[in-house]
Amino acid sequence: MPLRVEFVDGMEAVGAADWNRLAAGSEPFLRYQFLHALEASGSVSAKTGWQPCHVTVRSADMHLVAVMPLYIKDNSYGEYVFDWSWAHAYSRNGLDYYPKLMSSVPFTPATGSRLLLDANSDRQAVSAAVFTAVKTLAEKIGASSWHILFPEDRECQQWQDSGLMSRLGCQFHWFNAGFTSFDDFLQSFAARKRKRLKRERRRVQEQEIKLTSYTGVEITGALWQSFYEFYQFTYLKRGQQGYLNEDFFLRIAASMPENLVMVMASLHGKPVGSALCFKNQTTLFGRYWGCREEYDCLHFEACYYQGIDYCIAHGLQRFDPGAQGEHKIQRGFVPVKTWSSHWIAHAEFSDAIARFLDDETQGVESYRSECCAMLPFNSQYFETAAVKDLIENG
Repeated sequence: MPLRVEFVDGMEAVGAADWNRLAAGSEPFLRYQFLHALEASGSVSAKTGWQPCHVTVRSADMHLVAVMPLYIKDNSYGEYVFDWSWAHAYSRNGLDYYPKLMSSVPFTPATGSRLLLDANSDRQAVSAAVFTAVKTLAEKIGASSWHILFPEDRECQQWQDSGLMSRLGCQFHWFNAGFTSFDDFLQSFAARKRKRLKRERRRVQEQEIKLTSYTGVEITGALWQSFYEFYQFTYLKRGQQGYLNEDFFLRIAASMPENLVMVMASLHGKPVGSALCFKNQTTLFGRYWGCREEYDCLHFEACYYQGIDYCIAHGLQRFDPGAQGEHKIQRGFVPVKTWSSHWIAHAEFSDAIARFLDDETQGVESYRSECCAMLPFNSQYFETAAVKDLIENG
């Protein structure tokens, strides 16, 4: 049956009920509440380089069967899949790389569905209709390309079948093998590596720093204020402003508290640092961290070890602490594959980028192998089927 693809200039044009009906079961960043808070707070807008232009797909009877986040971008900030060299190559050849079209969650390098469909939809037919419509939009506004960041493996393969190029990346995630405690988790380590983590946790205690995890409505206004000050101060130390403003955090605090976990570090009763995570039924997502002063090993404790503790205590299966960071390997985070999909309008540049991606893929695969060789686990844990599968397939 014919499908009608349209583009809307904001989340409100779709509405919370319809969007969340299609996003059910996705990671929290695909919920209406998160994406709407980005827009309503002004953190995402044409002014910040993320102009909303979301995809809606309706059946012949006008029933909404699919949605997809889409933005018109005039820069490459806040994406975590780096294409600055592609933009520079365009510029050197007298061409404009911007605007470009981007399907992703702004400032959020978390893997998940990007094309959200109802259960009765034909994904292949919907994908083809969306791709055709996006190419028409790109031609209309002079966009150089369309990029889909951090789609699930299966979805990335489907976009590749439709004609987009796939790009391989790498992150470091923790997986719960039925651990009963942090000490139980450490039993999977080689002895020397186990002692190092224990020493790091002990170092935080020796500084008399106390860490407390708060969830949902337990996160008070005072805690939010401290967190936001730490978040912005961490950026200011690098001469930058945080991407997200205070209004954004207040909005998600009110609209999606069930998805929030805040770790607050205090010294003699005074907050000194904080980490904010999101969660769903299976996964904890580490997202934002900030502190005013540096304390030995506090970042590792607040951003990694407290998250592992939380996952074990609440039966979560995975901890995604965010992009990059080889220092996570020795702390038990496994290198996993991430993906992005890319369509380049200019035929010659598309061919050149395809060759670049072939070479880059080999480099990423080698990098993953090297990272796997650095994992701290003992031989017995390495031999478990789950770990073998992760190392072999990512």
